[in-house]
Amino acid sequence: MKSTVSRAVVAASVTVALGLTAACGGDGGDDGKKASDPAKSAQQAGASKGDGEAGASKGDGGKPAAGTSGASAASAAALEKAAFADGDLKGYKVQKMSEADMPAQTVPSDPAACQPFANMFMFATEPAAESRVGRTLTGPDELDATVVSLALLAHEKADAEKVMDDLRAATKKCTAYEHADSRYRDVAALPAPKAGDDAVSYKVVGVIEGQKTPMSFTVVRSGSTLAAFYSINLLQPKKFGVPAKIVEAQVDKVEAQLGRAKGQ
Repeated sequence: MKSTVSRAVVAASVTVALGLTAACGGDGGDDGKKASDPAKSAQQAGASKGDGEAGASKGDGGKPAAGTSGASAASAAALEKAAFADGDLKGYKVQKMSEADMPAQTVPSDPAACQPFANMFMFATEPAAESRVGRTLTGPDELDATVVSLALLAHEKADAEKVMDDLRAATKKCTAYEHADSRYRDVAALPAPKAGDDAVSYKVVGVIEGQKTPMSFTVVRSGSTLAAFYSINLLQPKKFGVPAKIVEAQVDKVEAQLGRAKGQ
């Protein structure tokens, strides 16, 4: 049973995190669809920004926030410090997502109203994030095939707010879509957690190897940083959802490391 679960966990990670890489990694011309590049790589952003370059505003205690302000984008190095590391969450194994796991290119969705969902599937956004880091978490129960992936996305504050507004609008306009030769249906808003400055949650049902597989997404904005999460379970598709303790712990670490502009 353990080996079966392990294979399912790997399959979930590969299918969700990497499944669109081949479809989106070319020049976008083979199928007549123009590919876009909505997100810069963390390495590119890190090369141009220093660890504390973005820190300019004041945090809760009246001191400059570490690594970012409420309005400016954090550097890739600052995001790395703010993201989960192994040992941060008791019982969970934390693995870094490579740049290849988070392809920067996306292709248009049909209909276009669903594009924010198609982008977030790969932790990409429009406007582009200035830097991104990702993690994959597997839980303490070896018989649980749930995989949670998350990313921290650094934006200017106005751009972060636009991403959230676009996701919220999409939950009202989009119920099904096609993207990169895959079909998604039963899109619906879910109750959002009370975390950060703003939060959006929704579900998407994809068809993976002929099986309807619900996926749960939660995106939280704290100042100018977005913390995005999704959860999938291939063995028990109806058992899905991003655990609240993961969202809370990651947002708490973001705010401790990067600061948060209250009331902005």
